[in-house]
Amino acid sequence: MKKNIAAWVMLCLVCFAAPAYGQALSRFGKKEVKVGDWVDQQFRKGSTPPFSFRYNGDHSSSFIVKWQFTTKKGSPDVQGVVNNLYSWQDRKTGLNVTCDLKYYPEHEAVEWVLYFTNIAEVNSPSVTEVKVVDVDWRYGGDSDMVLHYANGSTASRGDFNPRNQLLRVGEPFEISPMNGRSSDHAFPFFNIDSKTGQGAMVAVGWTGTWYARFEKNEQKGLSLQAGMKELDTYLLPNETIRTPSICLLFWKGDDRMTGHNTFRRFMIEEQAPKINGKPAVYPVSTSFNYGDPAPCNEYTCLTTDYAIAMINRYKRFNLVPEVFWLDAGWYIHADEVENQKNWGNTVGNWEVDQDRFPGGLKPVSDAIHKAGAKFMVWFEPERVIKESKWGRERKEWMLDAQGTDAYLFDLGNKEALQWFCTYMGDFMEENGIDHYRQDFNMRIDNFWRENDAPGRMGIREIRHIEGLYAFWDYLLQRFPEAIIDNCASGGRRLDFETMKRSAPMWRTDYSYGEPIGYQTHTYGLSFFLPLTGTGVQKSDRFTFRSSLGTSVIFNWKITDPASSFTEMQRCFKEFMELRPYYYEDYYPLTSYDDMTTDDIWLAYQLYRPSDETGVVVAFRRELSTSETITVKMSALLPEATYRLTDRDSGESFYRTGEALRNGLTLKLEQPRSSLIYHYERVAE
Repeated sequence: MKKNIAAWVMLCLVCFAAPAYGQALSRFGKKEVKVGDWVDQQFRKGSTPPFSFRYNGDHSSSFIVKWQFTTKKGSPDVQGVVNNLYSWQDRKTGLNVTCDLKYYPEHEAVEWVLYFTNIAEVNSPSVTEVKVVDVDWRYGGDSDMVLHYANGSTASRGDFNPRNQLLRVGEPFEISPMNGRSSDHAFPFFNIDSKTGQGAMVAVGWTGTWYARFEKNEQKGLSLQAGMKELDTYLLPNETIRTPSICLLFWKGDDRMTGHNTFRRFMIEEQAPKINGKPAVYPVSTSFNYGDPAPCNEYTCLTTDYAIAMINRYKRFNLVPEVFWLDAGWYIHADEVENQKNWGNTVGNWEVDQDRFPGGLKPVSDAIHKAGAKFMVWFEPERVIKESKWGRERKEWMLDAQGTDAYLFDLGNKEALQWFCTYMGDFMEENGIDHYRQDFNMRIDNFWRENDAPGRMGIREIRHIEGLYAFWDYLLQRFPEAIIDNCASGGRRLDFETMKRSAPMWRTDYSYGEPIGYQTHTYGLSFFLPLTGTGVQKSDRFTFRSSLGTSVIFNWKITDPASSFTEMQRCFKEFMELRPYYYEDYYPLTSYDDMTTDDIWLAYQLYRPSDETGVVVAFRRELSTSETITVKMSALLPEATYRLTDRDSGESFYRTGEALRNGLTLKLEQPRSSLIYHYERVAE
């Protein structure tokens, strides 16, 4: 049941004008207050807001309370979410700063983004060091403060491996991604655990180079800053720029998983794209018999006839997925192996290869729809090979960088962006494409940096990211039942803003199908993001179960006589039965500093508060010498009795909630094996 009033958060709303840098200083642990009241205290006339910047060299703490302040408060929507606008204006120079803020009483969360506008007729003074959040939080005691986070993606086993950092006074911890992609080597989601029964989830929304800085301060609290890493610019007359967004979700409890699971629900219920008013469900997909003989690569050798034959093959074996997924290589010139062409060095030729696909992709789409499935197609439109059609004919819309073989399509150019949106939307409509998959396989920050005008550092980055969001928003508006699969060499563009519009259905380019890495990726990402997917190429239980989640692509070789379509059917059925559990609460049952090694057990628990059932998923890896491991389950009533059923053997046994919380022994006699227990509460 939705609450009609703002939920309680742990922040005390006694705010002080900070003597240095204008940081909002808030106290944890004194009393509980409503998140709406916290917002009112932070954003009011005469108060220093919880962000900062430098203007003409001066820190905002020295002047912003003197600027003209206005407020436009919204009314709660059906879910109780409130959208407010707060503005500060310098009458002397004409700079306006607007904070577009939403707060979510049901989830004890708040998010905001800043907009800077120069309403003067001349260039503004410089705007720099914009910290979208700049706060000091005081806790109720001098306890340890631990920052929980995860690796970014490097296409490795260790992608999204959980990390933690003990914060110390005088030792700031700063993190930032590489190459201009938001989760390339770093991951913009965090959980601050004060060990005083309270904490905060933090998420940064910026599909470029963000940074976040955490430091335990001397006042028994935490200093937090985050924003765009490189910004030092003046604004042209009537020009507006936006900043990264920030999200804070506050939680109470002795177990940090309270914060993680509240955030998971928040991301699904409030942030994920909606289809017909409900959060999008990311699909079970299959490819077109991935893995043609060399020198074919990806789908450079695919034809209409073969694609339709594969669709009919899946129908014959009762394996029709929710989505048929066509990846790279369907466009002109990609199949010219005699000219050393392949899927990667022909991007920018966004026309269907009519020799292989007479009539375009529509005949394939029609066959898919006739089978009862949807059609998703891969694009990489931002990276444009210089010799490609777009590279030659649309050169005025391209950004170049030294030492590169590709241009960057300039999404910051309004004329180019409008053409881009229309072209891609029309292409999808003409070819019967239901879902859009976007990849991005190159470094981007060098293009931005090398094309910034003098005195305008950061403008190219801002304009490109604004254009990317506008393009995705255009697609979702034009195709309201479409989903966007966000890929960038795997999961290297994951952040708060992209997750509002998309999900990573191929979350890493790490060795395709290698189960240990895939287990680790599921384990680490599940702390923060429930909506992710990956691939699977084999049907043995250990490998297949390593790819369980909310979405999957089956890359089975359906023409291989060594394969078994009955095993594929078993896997399909198992995935569909288990998928709903990945949409609700998650609890790790094993924990090591390095979750990637071959000599451990990896186990986790999924619990569905919606029906009070759950599953335990466990893997004994190849080099583990232990046949058993004891794990402590969560989210159980101590006095209740639970029935646990082994999915493979069908055998059941009973334990009280207290017994399961104290320790459940899992046993696998063979290395490289797995088990799944279903559990449910037994009626009294």
